[in-house]
Amino acid sequence: MSSPNPLLEGISDAVGFVGGALLGYWAGKLLGWNIFSSGYDSASIGGILLVGLGGGGGLHLARFWRAKQKDQDTDTSS
Repeated sequence: MSSPNPLLEGISDAVGFVGGALLGYWAGKLLGWNIFSSGYDSASIGGILLVGLGGGGGLHLARFWRAKQKDQDTDTSS
């Protein structure tokens, strides 16, 4: 069993989180929800929510991808 590579974990987590957050941001922009608008109106809160959900979802997908890669590595080494 190989030990996890911290660099790969960090980079994949960062790419997943930032990519998901950007997707959430652009989805909010398409809906007309600007997270940078002045005050905290419902559109701003909705945009912030989408960015948070997108970042969390992207992080989850990155970890899922890493787990699949690990499973494939153990299957081929057996």
